[in-house]
Amino acid sequence: MEVTPSPSTMSLLCSAAHFMEMECDDGPETPNLKPHIEKFLEGIRFWTWSELVEALKQCQDLFSFKGYLAILDRIMDHLIERLASPGITSPNTCSSNRSSFQFSCDTSSNNSLRNNCSGATWWFEHLLFLKIDLLDKVTRTMLSYDFDHGVVSRFLFYYHNSTCLGALQDEKTETTEVVIDLLLLLDLRSISCKDLFNLNRMAVGLKMSTSFIDKIESLIGPLLDQTTIDYLLLPSPRGRGQAYDVGFVLRLVHKFFFGHSSEVDSNRLKRVAKMMDLFLVEVAPDPHLKPFEFEALITMLPDTARESHDQLYLAMDMYLKVHAGLSDKEKISICCTLNHEKLSAELLRNLTRNLVFPSEAKPRAYVTKQSRMKTLLQENDHLKNFFESVFRKSFKNIEVREDVEKRSYDGEELRGDSEGMQNGSQLKRSGTHIMSNAMYLPKLCS
Repeated sequence: MEVTPSPSTMSLLCSAAHFMEMECDDGPETPNLKPHIEKFLEGIRFWTWSELVEALKQCQDLFSFKGYLAILDRIMDHLIERLASPGITSPNTCSSNRSSFQFSCDTSSNNSLRNNCSGATWWFEHLLFLKIDLLDKVTRTMLSYDFDHGVVSRFLFYYHNSTCLGALQDEKTETTEVVIDLLLLLDLRSISCKDLFNLNRMAVGLKMSTSFIDKIESLIGPLLDQTTIDYLLLPSPRGRGQAYDVGFVLRLVHKFFFGHSSEVDSNRLKRVAKMMDLFLVEVAPDPHLKPFEFEALITMLPDTARESHDQLYLAMDMYLKVHAGLSDKEKISICCTLNHEKLSAELLRNLTRNLVFPSEAKPRAYVTKQSRMKTLLQENDHLKNFFESVFRKSFKNIEVREDVEKRSYDGEELRGDSEGMQNGSQLKRSGTHIMSNAMYLPKLCS
């Protein structure tokens, strides 16, 4: 029996050999197709890119034939190795000249596959035929070949968006689950935070299990400093009545702190703090936001994360005005987070007159005076510089007078005394000058 295999008939030959039990050599009456297939695969390194893709496309159903999985793996390995080769940049380069490809493969021994693959995304659409099981296998093989994680993550999102378009809900759920598990294998910094938020929205819309929602959030959490406030303003789940999903944000912040193997960088922490202050201002006017939820939002970040408490104060002010029925205990529990020393002078004055804040949350009189003095000095740096220059001159005159007193009682003694008297007069004049200028300082309100 004469058999002429080709990349496009590989799947048919394997299926025929399996169902017709033509897989072993039992004599001339029972032809064995398997040796013909294996012999044909010996020339796989000369196949074009298109032939490799077609063969893999036809053979992906071999997952159900355990005896032919080795053939599927062999085709897949060569396809991925072709992608990792430095001589391949587009389908035309692969298929135009087989001998030229063989030469490029022979000279690629010392090159890093990571450098070769980064930015090469032309093949994304060529692999959209992959079924979900084969997608998992292909992706893991790519990682074993040290493919760039950024390229792999972009391919996974491209595949997910393309195959889920118009698919049934069960198919979308299965694809999303596999993509999530594959993303967990990648370096987090290689994944787009925007794509993760879009993936999370789809997972929530598909009502996926809590375990997979938690996996997505564990990917987003450590990248929270890369996102913007717009991505956090997700609608609250049905039945909650709130404007935004506060629980989602609380979980992300928790994973931001505990999703790192080392201590969080201070700059990243400050970026998250600024974004959370914006989120607080957005959710504070929500009449359905419970006091314990608002308190959790304002206390989840350490005090060191915020350089200013102005936004925090504004959020508290809005929340207390909307929730006028809160008890004094609830108000104090919310307001105790406010650091008066991190408030601007204007808002500190506003706080002292704010009737919605409990008296226990307002600064004491001496604290207010101290803060005003501090603000006054900061706003009048020219006065500070003036005082420093006057004091330096005064101290210099004092040193001159002491030097005069230590001189010997020779012929220059009288002249030294005369100079000392002049310096003393100058010191007195300087002191008078200090007193006269002090009269122009603005008075502090008691």
